[in-house]
Parts: sequence; C-alpha cells; structure tokens
Amino acid sequence: MENYNVFAGAFVDRIGERRKDPAWLSSALESQESRFVPVWGDQSLVGGDPLHAIMLERRQIDRFIDDPGELIFLGLFHDRPAFAFAISADVDPPFGELGEFHDLRFLGTVLPPDEANLAAHARALVIWHASQMFCGVCGSSARSAAAGNSRVCANQDCGREIFPRVDPAIIVLVSDGERCLLGRQKNWPDGRYSTIAGFVEPGESLEDAVRREVYEETNVHTNDVAYHSSQPWPFPSSLMLGFVATATSTDIVLNDSELEDAQWFTRKELRSGFPKLPFRISIARRLVDHWIDYPGA
Repeated sequence: MENYNVFAGAFVDRIGERRKDPAWLSSALESQESRFVPVWGDQSLVGGDPLHAIMLERRQIDRFIDDPGELIFLGLFHDRPAFAFAISADVDPPFGELGEFHDLRFLGTVLPPDEANLAAHARALVIWHASQMFCGVCGSSARSAAAGNSRVCANQDCGREIFPRVDPAIIVLVSDGERCLLGRQKNWPDGRYSTIAGFVEPGESLEDAVRREVYEETNVHTNDVAYHSSQPWPFPSSLMLGFVATATSTDIVLNDSELEDAQWFTRKELRSGFPKLPFRISIARRLVDHWIDYPGA
C-alpha cells in the first residue's frame, strides 16, 4: 500500500526561510527556471494525455499580475521555485491552448501524486487569501506577507499577522474484530457508507475527539484508539487525522441526527458491492481498504 494519502506527501520543499528573503524571492520571480501554478476560481490547469499539471513561465502570466507581491511562494518543486497565483472566476478560463481547468476532486484521481499535492497546496492558499481580505480584529484591510504564506493587517495600530487556516478533523475505522462500523449522511448517493468523522473541538485531544464523535453519532463506545495516517483535505481547509479503534459496545443509536443510518458490516459484505464505499481518493477509503485487506492489523 502507498505510504501516503492523495494530496499528501512532501513533494514541495517549502524552504520557509526564503519567505522573508526579498532578494532571493525577487531573483526567483524573474528566473526562467521558476514555474507558476494558476488557480482559476478554485480549479487547476491540466493538459496532455495522460493529464498532468500545467505550470507556466513568468512571461505567460504577466497579464494576470498587477502586483508581484500577490504571488504565493509554495517552495521548490523538483528543485525549481514554484509560485501560485489566482485568476478570477469572473473571467473566461484562460490558457485554453494549453489545457483545461478542472476541480481538484477529479484531479486527485488522475494526476501523479506529486502534482496532486502541488495543486492542492496552490488551491488551498489561493482560496485562503480570498477569504482573508480584512483583519478579523479591527476590520482593516490585510495585505499578503511572507511571500503569500501569511497576511498582515494594514492598520499600524493593529498589525495582526494572520496565518492560513487548517481545521483538524478525526476520521476513524471502528471495528469489533469481524465487523466495522460505517454510517451515511442523508445527502450522500444512495447506498454509500463511510467511516465516522468530525471536527476536533477546543481543549480536546485527538483520541478524545475520536471517542466523542463515535459515541455522539452512533452510541458506540471505543478504546484502543491508534493513529493510522493523515490527509490534507482541501475542501476547503481540513486536515483529516485517521485512526482505528476497537468497539467496546455494539448497539447503535443515532444520538445527534448527523447520520441517516449506521450499520456494522463484515469484510464479505464490503467486498460484495454493498454498501458503496467512500471515494478512492479519500482517507476514509484507505482506512476501509486497510481493514479489509489486513484482518490482523
């Protein structure tokens, strides 16, 4: 099994020390080696067969860049400086001669792992900047800082620095040995079930969040909570922290009405085609597949 989830993997060397190095950044912005990742609205540019991410040269993007300070430095991608930039969805999608813009949920299924990681990174920061145009403390405008990796309030009396938001969420495969616990939300496609998940609350450890979410949604108690893996989930800004846990009770009650249904399923049932399993790009699917394939793990 791959040792990373879709959108994850340290494929970009973020070299954070360069974010506040104006001379280096200025040189990188003008370098023929640098590449620029466009994000049109919330979509990424791809082309070719098989599809691959389209990365542009500086000369190709000048018409979209009013202020070079708004370019977002991502890091080094295959030893080349990589920057992201936003294109308003109010204009027609550009670069049609090179490819097409597509949603990241689709691209996660077709792009090579390194390019999926780069596209998710670029998209997340572009969307974050668009949501943080003003300071949340004093209401003044905020400007890009640290080469696009933070924003700073323009009010000198405030000067608050704002960092990209990441929301931690647990996701867990609960089993009693021979069965695993899956639930479904009302708005999901018919027959689809997935692992239990929820956001971590203030003052709560990850393990406590696992136990609380499982109980709140299904009434099942758990122990032996163990970390499995994580996945940056950029819809819009979650970090999914995957766990496995052992059930110490099995009676299901839908305590908080978040789920339409929850059931116990055997490995044989999951291999049969019902229920429909989570999308293959999700950590939920990896947790289910790992449980099916490795009964003793």
